[in-house]
Amino acid sequence: MKDTDSAPIVVVGGGVIGMCTAYYLAGAGVPVEVVERQGIGSGASWGNAGWVCMSHSAPVPSPGVIGYAARSLGRPDSPLYLRPRLDPRFLAWLVRFWRSSSASRFRTGYQAVADLNRRTFELYDGLAADGVETTLHRPGMVHAFLSADEARHHLAVQRQMSAGRYVMPEEPVVGPTARALDPALSADVTAAYLVEGEGVVDSAAFVRALRDRLGQLGAKVHENIDVSGFAGPSGRIDKVLTNAGEIPCSGVVVASGVRSAQLLAALGLRLPMQAGKGYSFGVDLPTPPKHALYFGERRVVASPIGSTTRIAGTMELSGNNNRLDWRRLTAVARASRRYLGPWFSEPDDLMSAIRDPWVGGRPFLPDGLPVIDRVPGRENVYLATGHGMLGVTLGPATGRYLTDYVLGGSRPEALAPFSFDRIGA
Repeated sequence: MKDTDSAPIVVVGGGVIGMCTAYYLAGAGVPVEVVERQGIGSGASWGNAGWVCMSHSAPVPSPGVIGYAARSLGRPDSPLYLRPRLDPRFLAWLVRFWRSSSASRFRTGYQAVADLNRRTFELYDGLAADGVETTLHRPGMVHAFLSADEARHHLAVQRQMSAGRYVMPEEPVVGPTARALDPALSADVTAAYLVEGEGVVDSAAFVRALRDRLGQLGAKVHENIDVSGFAGPSGRIDKVLTNAGEIPCSGVVVASGVRSAQLLAALGLRLPMQAGKGYSFGVDLPTPPKHALYFGERRVVASPIGSTTRIAGTMELSGNNNRLDWRRLTAVARASRRYLGPWFSEPDDLMSAIRDPWVGGRPFLPDGLPVIDRVPGRENVYLATGHGMLGVTLGPATGRYLTDYVLGGSRPEALAPFSFDRIGA
């Protein structure tokens, strides 16, 4: 779509991906309207840990992950929890997930995401220079372990995958001095290492700042409006259909997370999307962390966001729903105790110890990579979804490159691994 007329490009989805895309389009002088069915940033963009990082860009499908998932059956306290369902589409998705977990496909996927991620901090700096309050600070990330052998193994894998794109330490700090890397760590931590420069944002505040800047750029942002479909002549869309009426458009970007599959179905296309449910909550720790923290054996994370510590974790494959399983939230809290010390005594204490408990579905395609591409058969419809746990990290890069694609008409090389065709939808 090399030219635009007076009708806006409509971005469907008001999370980090949609708002970053709208920002770059509006910054290029394109009329833009954002349509969000709830509040801006109310989905996965609200409840995540806010990481902006280079060292955790790996796709979820990886060698050994299927065995790990199989061992989680019947264990709701497992970091990766698979709830079996006799749903043919879910079973087909799992087969494709398994096929994507080979060592070669994992390395290829990691390289694709890492290459897309190269400009992340540069783009965040550009947003800040344009007056967007990104809230980004870069305290670095401490990886903490209960086992020195596990720390060495994890660091060796990360060093291999970094391939010189970012600096990794040579060896972990082992013994009692390991917990000195961050004041929040408990005496149970026996090994740790720091990856310098990794960042954290308050993602909800970041999305609100993008909304404010979009207003200054003349873009419109509609909240609590539900998109039900699209209309237009063969090969094009010129109207977005909503519960508040039609919105004329010159193009559409679908960036609605898990719900993107439903919207693509309205165009006659199937997107093999599953929700990877995650849990998080805020807590006031006696000694809050100074860095982003990754708890290696339990795959739980903690982030200093404002005056609160946000603790998050789990990957639950149990269908596209937002049902909060209190056992899963309790499992995240219990896992964090080994690394942070006994900040609560009994599970019943959690009701008063935590605030803003959250569950949400992170959008996953079976190969763990996003789709950032033009939709086949529609010359002015684009898709940006499937970022999983990397939406905050990859939001600016996705928005920047997709804007280049929309306005320039040819797909940037950085987006080649994220084509629609690769998933056979």
